[in-house]
Amino acid sequence: MRDSETGGATLDPADWDGFRKFAHGLVDAMIDRLRDAGEGPVWRPIPEAVRVDLAEPAPIEPMPLAVLRTELEERILPYAVGNTHPRFWGWVHGTGTPGGMLAEMVAAAINANCGGRDHVGVYLERVVISWARDWFGWPASAGGLLVSGSSMANLLGLAVARHRHGGGEALRERGLGGQALVAYTSTQAHSSIAKAMEVLGLGREALRGIAVDERHRLDMEALRRRIAEDRALGKRPFAVVATAGAINTGAFDDLGRLAELCAREKLWLHVDGAFGALVRLSPQLAPLAQGIERADSLAFDFHKWLHVPYDAGCILVRDEALLRATFGGRPDYLANVGGLSGGEPWPGDLGIELSRGFRALKIWWTIKEHGARKLGEVIAQNCAQARRLAQILRRNPRIEIAAPVFLNIVCFRWADPQRDAAAQDAMNAEIAVAIQLSGAAVASTTRLNGRLCLRVCITNHRSRDADFDVFADAVDQVGARLEAAPAA
Repeated sequence: MRDSETGGATLDPADWDGFRKFAHGLVDAMIDRLRDAGEGPVWRPIPEAVRVDLAEPAPIEPMPLAVLRTELEERILPYAVGNTHPRFWGWVHGTGTPGGMLAEMVAAAINANCGGRDHVGVYLERVVISWARDWFGWPASAGGLLVSGSSMANLLGLAVARHRHGGGEALRERGLGGQALVAYTSTQAHSSIAKAMEVLGLGREALRGIAVDERHRLDMEALRRRIAEDRALGKRPFAVVATAGAINTGAFDDLGRLAELCAREKLWLHVDGAFGALVRLSPQLAPLAQGIERADSLAFDFHKWLHVPYDAGCILVRDEALLRATFGGRPDYLANVGGLSGGEPWPGDLGIELSRGFRALKIWWTIKEHGARKLGEVIAQNCAQARRLAQILRRNPRIEIAAPVFLNIVCFRWADPQRDAAAQDAMNAEIAVAIQLSGAAVASTTRLNGRLCLRVCITNHRSRDADFDVFADAVDQVGARLEAAPAA
């Protein structure tokens, strides 16, 4: 309907049939993009000219959709991060699915605010939370919330732990009041744990980094000693953060023993299982996460190893009532007087945000479309691919595998005996960047035992054996070329 016919301005199309035709063409193009995800370079840098064009002032007048699509195709689509490509293994990125793309479109059409009220978006979120609760063997009293990712989930989990051990309602009213609360995690924990301690007003110094053992797990004896030392100093230990799938190596802390220790010491056990927790869906890998069913809270992501489109993280808490006690409270204008204002409990009472998107639909869709068994098979497939890649890399005598392949991560480095440690680190960084710039593949880097390594993290359902052969060949070629060049 035209503005002149409605008597006012509208943002709906003036020509619905024309918009429908345009939309069908765009959806077809995006389906083709996913179908052909393995063609072309994995990643390409944004040219300076495109950066300049994108930095234009905000437009005043409308732009025809055909022109907007041209800008999309020329300025946006070619320069994405590349994680839909089968040879993207940098950091920990999921690849998404065509079905997830459709679910995102439907969610945008519904445009629900899932902070509360009585509607299907909130109900479907509870369904997804119940599925996750069952996967991890948690009781019916457990509850949770869909969030942007595990960084936010780790923050919320530690906030509940702080509430539980730091004074409850009095803490919410008056703050910490100088309480010397301290928490513990391994030196291989994700950086979001330290950030959470900062945001919660506890500070980085209140997070004790505990050394890891030869399998990159939190050292239990070192943890016991540090807890005793802190208590002797008048500190108040309140939480242990365990890792299920360490960011550098994929290692798992001993969750069962940590649960026993926390029960004895009366500490909160939070598990950061950003991607590793979902090994529970694979029968052969599930034993790695034994003990996760005893945690007090758990953070994990659907957008990593379940390939739900970004963003889709989750926080689970064993006792949902503690979530409400930590974050609940509603002003008069949000009071439940029945009707649409019902739907208790509101997700907004279980976390920080009141304005929340309809994340549950794409998660629900992905799980319904593929089923937990197939999703678990893809997880196991990635772990087998990591073991195969390590075998291929070992054929080159210059390549050192820097850590055991615990899960889906392969860390390795090119060792050139003619170069000192710093020069070798620089060379390995150059190998990673050169392969990225070539478009052949994307791996990231990290440091293990003080040395820079390439890090291949396989959370990609599109990867095939041939892709790893391409990558290994690229490493061999770039490494040999750099080794032949004089060290800087």
